[in-house]
Amino acid sequence: MKAHELRAMTREELTRRIDELTQELFNLRFQKATKQLSDTSRTSQVRRDIARAKTILRELELAAEVE
Repeated sequence: MKAHELRAMTREELTRRIDELTQELFNLRFQKATKQLSDTSRTSQVRRDIARAKTILRELELAAEVE
């Protein structure tokens, strides 16, 4: 997911997206442990998406404090 797509979301949508990505990361780790994971690069993609979403959420929080 691109940063400009995340910036178009509201805080609630970002929080929901972070929860979804965290659940997906858990499932990917579970698949890896049971040797059912076919695309191992997806784990790092999801981790980056979580970090990207959290960064944008934090930017929104800081912008709200300034106003």
